[in-house]
Amino acid sequence: MPVFFSGFALSFTLIMAIGAQNAFVLRQGIRREHVLLCVLVCAISDAVLITLGVTGFGALNEKMPWLGPIMRYGGALFLLAYGAMAIRSALTGTEALNVEGRARSDWRKVVATLLALTWLNPHVYLDTVILLGSIAAQYGEDRAVFGAGAVTASFVFFLLLGFGARLLAPLFVRPKAWRVLDALVGLTMWSIALSLIIAG
Repeated sequence: MPVFFSGFALSFTLIMAIGAQNAFVLRQGIRREHVLLCVLVCAISDAVLITLGVTGFGALNEKMPWLGPIMRYGGALFLLAYGAMAIRSALTGTEALNVEGRARSDWRKVVATLLALTWLNPHVYLDTVILLGSIAAQYGEDRAVFGAGAVTASFVFFLLLGFGARLLAPLFVRPKAWRVLDALVGLTMWSIALSLIIAG
């Protein structure tokens, strides 16, 4: 279970970082348009990418054992930088949710937009395939458990984001709410990076 929750916690915090995909799902949730479809597109896409990362890096690590320490410290460095960007955004950000505008959107356009925001975003590959895959490799035979935790986190997060969005609408129209969220994300990233360094 600790391995499962490690995967869950890391995946959840990576996904939680503010981005175009999350803002789009949040906006659709607040407008109550095609929410389940949005959740499934995002979570299934994450599941595919996480599985590729976990299985690919695990096999690669078995063939090249020296790769593990490199990935451990590389992952820690990435998390430190990622956390620093989140903290910077928390200190200086002016992001706010804008849900005004169009009439009810067509479900095909919603899916096309989400697929583009997911599969054409290089940060998605860094987070899922590279970062989660490299950290999963540290768990050896338990990497599938780590991956299962990461996939579960994706489904839980997008379900909460999509269907809980209507409750958050009054909050996330204010930039301060995004700044608090960014601060929590940054501090979590730093704590995970520290644990990787200590474990090494």
